[in-house]
Amino acid sequence: MKTLIVIPARGGSKRIPRKNVRIMCGKPLIVYSIENAKSLRQDFDVDVCVSTDDEELLSIVMKRGVDVIRRPIELATDKVTLDPVIYHAVLEMEKKNGCKYDTVITMQATSPTLKKETIKAALKFFSESDYDTIISAMNKPHLSWGVKDGKIVKNYEKRLNSQELPANYLETGGFLITKRECVSESGRIGENVNIFEISEDEAVDIDTYSDWVLCENILKRKKIIFRTVGKMKLGMGHVYRCLTLAYKLTGHEILFVLDSESDIGIAKVKEANFPYEVIDNERDFEGILQKVKPDIIVNDILDTTPEYMNICTRNAGRVVNFEDVGQGAKYADAVINALYEKGDRLYNEYYGSKYFCIRDEFLEEEPKEFSSEVKNIIVIFGGADPSDLTGRLYSICKKLHEVYPLVEFHFLVGFAYSHKDKIVTDEANNIFIHNDAKRVSSFMTKADLAVTSQGRTVYELASMGVPAVVMAQNEREAEHVFAGIQNGFINLGLGSKQDDNTIISTIEWLIKTPEVRKEMRRLQLSKDFSKGQNRVIGLILNDSSDDEE
Repeated sequence: MKTLIVIPARGGSKRIPRKNVRIMCGKPLIVYSIENAKSLRQDFDVDVCVSTDDEELLSIVMKRGVDVIRRPIELATDKVTLDPVIYHAVLEMEKKNGCKYDTVITMQATSPTLKKETIKAALKFFSESDYDTIISAMNKPHLSWGVKDGKIVKNYEKRLNSQELPANYLETGGFLITKRECVSESGRIGENVNIFEISEDEAVDIDTYSDWVLCENILKRKKIIFRTVGKMKLGMGHVYRCLTLAYKLTGHEILFVLDSESDIGIAKVKEANFPYEVIDNERDFEGILQKVKPDIIVNDILDTTPEYMNICTRNAGRVVNFEDVGQGAKYADAVINALYEKGDRLYNEYYGSKYFCIRDEFLEEEPKEFSSEVKNIIVIFGGADPSDLTGRLYSICKKLHEVYPLVEFHFLVGFAYSHKDKIVTDEANNIFIHNDAKRVSSFMTKADLAVTSQGRTVYELASMGVPAVVMAQNEREAEHVFAGIQNGFINLGLGSKQDDNTIISTIEWLIKTPEVRKEMRRLQLSKDFSKGQNRVIGLILNDSSDDEE
């Protein structure tokens, strides 16, 4: 099957002047269609030509290894349709090559997001079918209205949700594949027609400046893999951070990868409706990398090895690690350790609270006014609380109630906490349990004091100006130095090594000393977390413009 691809490209364009030669993401717009057309030569007998009336377009095209058809002036006006233009190009190419084509493909220069794989699949589908013509189209079911006899009328029988509506195919400029005998001066479409459906992203035709901006965003889109972990022993901080970043990376292609032991992490990612893969070993992970071909890998799995990083760096253009103090850290493009304020830095490390990725909800809330009287204490130990510090504080708060009967104790229990059956609301002791709260910030805006672990929650409390007593879940968490008196926290060290009396006396002391709590609050609110997300997103995408001070 001998095939001719014709790319029509006039020099004149009123809505976007000179659009076919304008640079989009590093190359002239028309080059995208030329590259797609040339890619078919690997599997099909294909000739490619560009029909144009423009000298600048000629110079661009002639360097790309395709033929040029000089379009007559009479075929280069605004009122001429594509049919005579394509017909003229076919006749010229058949005369030049002394052949008769079996198939003719029209590819618009204004469809830069069309993928090579899609056009290959379409031509293969056409070659194996009996259709005269197939047309690229997007399925866009929608409730629509029209005009009949001068009146606005509905184009549907019953109002349904979009996913329940019948197919509504809109033609795109991606491609029109047709048999040669269907091509004439007045048409290119045969009697037996079918649609080749393409995605919404690939269906964009550049006609307006809005289309141009949309195409640029699509072409700049990255494939990003988040390799993370979430299980009882490690908690959920890694998963929550990755989810926070994934929400901010809207428009990019996101895939989560978790090991099979990360049962609670998998459940949370699934609940968030992000695509994910589960692996048993690094061989599985490398298989995913080879299949997906990511642009960026984000590792939020603590320490890495040189062997693991070798897998990452040879399968992605950029690798960013979080909280990595392992031997593999030096091979990453960036290592972000927001929970550490100091250390022996490598060239690629970014330390400190300025890189903390606070969730959007905390950027929207306002801290409550300071109260000299403690009326509301929140207890929050993360999504899993592997040390069961929640259980200890539940008993402690009952004792505190005897001395402070008017204080309310609100426990924010994570969805992965495994002792929920033992921690229940006890109104007699002013203890209230909130399981898997969807908006933690709303509880913090009512709190006068908090008891928490030493992970990401301390930053969230600081952003809300809530003085807190801190106890670490494990030795590694105890190394996070932000949660100290210099930033508005009373740190009791490793929770498992602290006795109940010390915890009680510390809470009581803070209840009785409003001037101390006020100073702790001042120190907390002196920190600015509003730009942390942008700094980290900038490091992930290697976009320094996002790393604003």
